Amino acid sequence: MDWGMRNRLNQLMPNGKCFFMPIDHGYFQGPTTGLEKPGETVAPLMPYVDALFCTRGSLRAAIDPLASKPIVLRASGCTSMVGKDLANEDITTSVDDIIRVNAQAVGVSVFIGSEYEKQTLKNLATLVNDCEPYGIPVMAVTAVGKEMEKRTARYLALCCRIAAELGAKVVKTYWCDKDFDKVINGCPVPVIMAGGPKCNTEIEVLEFVYDGMQKGAVGINLGRNVWQSPQPVAMSKALRAVVHDNATVKQAKEIYDETKK
Repeated sequence: MDWGMRNRLNQLMPNGKCFFMPIDHGYFQGPTTGLEKPGETVAPLMPYVDALFCTRGSLRAAIDPLASKPIVLRASGCTSMVGKDLANEDITTSVDDIIRVNAQAVGVSVFIGSEYEKQTLKNLATLVNDCEPYGIPVMAVTAVGKEMEKRTARYLALCCRIAAELGAKVVKTYWCDKDFDKVINGCPVPVIMAGGPKCNTEIEVLEFVYDGMQKGAVGINLGRNVWQSPQPVAMSKALRAVVHDNATVKQAKEIYDETKK
């Protein structure tokens, strides 16, 4: 791995761990509760996250270039919640623009098992081919669209391994309560956890993040479970403690409660 690639990955994952915050939801679902003004949403949370995952549009329009974190740039899209199939994605962002906004990495969704499996895997391979000469890592997002029942260890392990084989330097996937360690162990590149649907309580969030970290995930990419929380700063601080300080659920809940005061 060359110097530039190592440097970017270290910025994104200090000491090999990471807390990414996605604010890219608008690319397929429009105005999202809590993200109507993304710049205002993330401003108080910046001290606790390692990177933002966003589109070039929201980056340019809403994120202060003088007070930002490293950026993982969403580079796939072209679908919506009201369209026929969320899996029908294409590459949306050129390497020139990725470099122009100084992104430390790019992210692209793959929909394995869907009608558009080959197309989205080709999107991933194309971005790897285009970004590798510039030392820009690509994060594969193992998306499942509206079919959340697919989140089994066997399916997720398949997705993660295929993404890694095609050259992804990091894979974002869902946590599952059974055999998540098999997902991690079958993937030769770092795996980070997606948030998925919003959890009902802060304990639910802390428990699944702690479990996943104990089983080998290197971090999280959580959005709705943070900025839609009643106490987003407290949640951010608690999650950072789990990811970077190996805090237990009990310790993280104490941080949450103390910060909430």
